[in-house]
Amino acid sequence: MALTSGTRILTVAFAVSGTIHLVRPKTFEFIMPAWVPAHREVIIASGVAELALAAGLNVPATRRAAGWGSALLLAAVYPANVQMATDSLRTSSTPYKAAAFGRLPLQIPLIRSALRAARA
Repeated sequence: MALTSGTRILTVAFAVSGTIHLVRPKTFEFIMPAWVPAHREVIIASGVAELALAAGLNVPATRRAAGWGSALLLAAVYPANVQMATDSLRTSSTPYKAAAFGRLPLQIPLIRSALRAARA
């Protein structure tokens, strides 16, 4: 079965984000909630998971499991996105605030795409 456009977008998003997590983990340290232990290790693990899920979404035999895993990962990282939005309120940068808050509703179609891949 061919990839849907939503699954393609999710795959690209995970591939790009996973690569950045591994190459420049410091990029994500500031959005980590304080209650999460071992920030760098969690960031690296998240990047590895994103790359594995991107690959899994591209293979019909693993697409279902990768879809469920993608939905779970997106839900798991949502607190970091909320942290980023909350922290953005302390800045004077309107573009940063817009980006931080704009990420929150974007999770919904990504999770929906992951669930569609899981059910396909």
